[in-house]
Amino acid sequence: MSLQEKPVVAVQRCTSYDADTVYSAVCRQFELLGGVESFIQPAQRVLIKPNLIVPRGPEVPAQTHPEVIYAVARIVKEHGAVPLVGDSPAWSNTRGCLKALGIDEQLESLGAEIVQLNQPVRMKIDGAAVGISRVALEADAIINVAKLKAHQQLGATFAFKNMYGCVAGLAGKEKAWWHFARGKEVEPFCRMIIGIYHTLNPVINIIDGIIGMEGQGPINGDPKEVGYLVAGTEPAACERVCCDLVGFDPNDLPLLMTAEKMFPGTLDTPIHVIGDMFNAPVCPDFKPAVQTPLRFSFGHICKSIGKQILILLK
Repeated sequence: MSLQEKPVVAVQRCTSYDADTVYSAVCRQFELLGGVESFIQPAQRVLIKPNLIVPRGPEVPAQTHPEVIYAVARIVKEHGAVPLVGDSPAWSNTRGCLKALGIDEQLESLGAEIVQLNQPVRMKIDGAAVGISRVALEADAIINVAKLKAHQQLGATFAFKNMYGCVAGLAGKEKAWWHFARGKEVEPFCRMIIGIYHTLNPVINIIDGIIGMEGQGPINGDPKEVGYLVAGTEPAACERVCCDLVGFDPNDLPLLMTAEKMFPGTLDTPIHVIGDMFNAPVCPDFKPAVQTPLRFSFGHICKSIGKQILILLK
């Protein structure tokens, strides 16, 4: 197999969230992968999909760091496209989470649009009628800007899982509903997530691993310095490199195991890593999450919807 046939993943050493440092690091990742023009074109409306889950500040690494979000938005703007920053957070909404990160006004000053991933369009994905946000479906391109985190139900959340945030409906709680409706077994749930990813087909994944979250992610874990950004067009390859960084076995992650069943060779295909080389694992003591049931109870869903409505009304 030639290098051209291998999935390419760009790895960039970055140990600080200093604005200029992050901007330069993200620019270099685009350059390594062929340049920004390989992914977006002038006048396109480009959805930047960060991991926004709960309105907490950047000192809590539950969300994509604001400097990474801003750097991507700035690069999109500089190349003549229109940056849209959006998600459907479990708690609050896009604006509320960006405000907690201290970046909402900065993004709007840049000319970015803050959007809520709502207006569900029912699409058949692996037998499930999933409500995918019309906003995401109508974007000309999507940049998946994920966070490197341990996850208490799926082992880890890298590239695939972040696109689950494009599921809309039920006051932001349709994602929780699918934990109930499809979460009895792990593989059907993972097939749905992978199907959502490929339906939306981001042009590039950029994973914020400068400070990751170890332990009980995706919300209640602890910060852990990893010191890298990971980028590429192939999500499974990006996930495998993230595993190398933190010492996780890809065979232990349900999403990657399911991807292997759906696309044989996913876990065996050699990866062409470019950029800053590293000796794996960078963080051999990165703590995994204690796993909890994937399936939510119906009572949990109802309580969660009620709490979300109260938050939004406030």
